[in-house]
Amino acid sequence: MRKSFWWALLAYLVPTFPLGYFWHLVTFADRYHRLEMYRDEVIIPLGLASMVIQALVFAWAYPRLFPAARVPWQRGALGFGCVFGVMAWSFVVLPVAAKYRMASVQEFILLESCFTALQFAIVSPLIALAHRAGERKSAPAVST
Repeated sequence: MRKSFWWALLAYLVPTFPLGYFWHLVTFADRYHRLEMYRDEVIIPLGLASMVIQALVFAWAYPRLFPAARVPWQRGALGFGCVFGVMAWSFVVLPVAAKYRMASVQEFILLESCFTALQFAIVSPLIALAHRAGERKSAPAVST
């Protein structure tokens, strides 16, 4: 596998885990607690496993959907953030709000929508840059 794949995997995983941990379990812990939907002891390894799976899929999908040779990294980052950010939001926020008991569906949707927007605002450019750097290093030198 190319180095860009592994850099992209890390570009997703390294910011997402601490962001998720601090967002959900520290910074807004009292608000999530008031929603009455989290267990007393969250199972962090399951959350981390989910992030690893996401990182693998995103690192694999990015260059297939936004090839660095044809798409400027900024446009790739924006496209990636829009496509996968909206997908992540639709996979996590909407079904959880629809299925689980909570004190305020509206507050949950607001908190998780903000989290998802921030997460993809951070990881999308990092993944795009990881693949851009990988493409530059693997491109053959051009002599003039």
